Amino acid sequence: MAKVVGIDLGTTYSCIAYMEGTDPKVIPNLDGLLTTPSVVSITSSGERLIGNLAQRQAFTNPKNTIVAIKRLMGKKYDSEEAQETIQRMPYKLAEAANGDLMVELGSEKISPPEISAMILEYMKKCAESFFGEEVNEAVITVPAHFNDHQRQATKDSARIAGLEVLRIINEPTAASLGYGLNTNENATIAVYDMGGGTFDITLLEINDGVFHVLATNGNTYLGGEDFDNRIVDWLTDEFKREKEIDLSQDKLALQRVKEAAEKAKRELSFTSETEINLPFIYSVDSGSKHIQNKLTRQKLEELTKDLVEKSFPFIDQALEDANLEPEKIDDVILVGGQTRMPLIRSMISDFFRKEPKEQINPDEIVAMGAAIQSGILKGEMKDLILLLDVTPLSLGIETEKDQFIQIIEKNTTIPTKKTRAFTTVEHDQRRVRVHVLQGEEERASENMSLARFDLVGIESAPAGVPQIDVTFEIDADGIVKVSARDVATEREQHIEVKASSGLSSEQIDKIIKRQETGEL
Repeated sequence: MAKVVGIDLGTTYSCIAYMEGTDPKVIPNLDGLLTTPSVVSITSSGERLIGNLAQRQAFTNPKNTIVAIKRLMGKKYDSEEAQETIQRMPYKLAEAANGDLMVELGSEKISPPEISAMILEYMKKCAESFFGEEVNEAVITVPAHFNDHQRQATKDSARIAGLEVLRIINEPTAASLGYGLNTNENATIAVYDMGGGTFDITLLEINDGVFHVLATNGNTYLGGEDFDNRIVDWLTDEFKREKEIDLSQDKLALQRVKEAAEKAKRELSFTSETEINLPFIYSVDSGSKHIQNKLTRQKLEELTKDLVEKSFPFIDQALEDANLEPEKIDDVILVGGQTRMPLIRSMISDFFRKEPKEQINPDEIVAMGAAIQSGILKGEMKDLILLLDVTPLSLGIETEKDQFIQIIEKNTTIPTKKTRAFTTVEHDQRRVRVHVLQGEEERASENMSLARFDLVGIESAPAGVPQIDVTFEIDADGIVKVSARDVATEREQHIEVKASSGLSSEQIDKIIKRQETGEL
């Protein structure tokens, strides 16, 4: 039987796993390590580097080294996230003709899904080296609060990398599978997932092999990168105060500072104090300048406590949506590298009044859960009966006066299908435009536009008489299909909702052909 893998495509690190019998196992990368930096770089000679090799030379080639690309998946150039990246990252971003975000890598401008595809292709090679055979199928995880654009962008990345996606699964849900595989007890669990770039909170019930997601919430732009940036800002502010030199415009210096910041943050998860030494960080006529600062865990917590606090309103909302109180949670699972921070662990313990499970490896559990899901899909996991996930955001259409009418509410179990009847607003109206939206705001203009299509040939009648049934269908991957049907004439129009300004199928085919010829 062909091998199927589970892939955690992370912001900072990625991980890949498979099922060995009834146990999930992590596959080492080509360097023998169990996690791979989600980093892509192009050298001066045009060589493409992925993972550890790319990370090692990041500070010598910052403009052509791409990190944290997951945060930009499905984003527009004018988005808040893109504009912050322009200020923070040494690599350059550009705007495509349709408003999409593009990244300058070497001499080319390429999309975030293409960069993610390079990481997925490397993970695929790791698996093929491990098994000694081709691997063409995968279950891939995404943050629970990824919208439809971001999920589709992830599927596009997999296609470019030569992988058929059997299922897109939410990261916290995958973690719960990894946790619950060998857990015989029935329980209500909370999965607090904070990785390098995103945050999710998911509440689930495990009951006799059924994994039922009750509610999910989160922020796709809150994670370890923000903690690193706080340390970077502190170091550069101190340097400016002491040396009267602003490092913010020196991309090479900033890359060194960022690497030192991440290293210090990691060390402070295990020690109370660390020293940051960056010799020759800047040169002036009077000589070279250096950074030499002590950073304590207490100072780090002062710098970043508000970032941890930002996650709690999402927890409160998820609990409210699931009609639960914190004391009703039996177990708490922490997922993602940022949750190693003692402050997060202590604040979560205080909130739920219980210690998180310690035996969970936050870097590997998501990929292992994805591998378990692959076993379920292949019929190899007899003990796991059913996985019931939810849609993270409400879906509906725009009506008159900029109103947003929800058809499928957030936290509805998927797959699902719902129909709602609408009518015309003008006499003898022969056409209606269906504007598909995703979000929670009452005004249509304040939600995310997913697609537009027209239903034509409606039977001529006074306003309010025709019945037009609008049906929304969400599959197990969270991909949306919408149809509109005039009951009188039985005319129907339907569409599979894809990112309205993402990569087209033709563009993906061109990218695949270009890679086959060895071009960037």
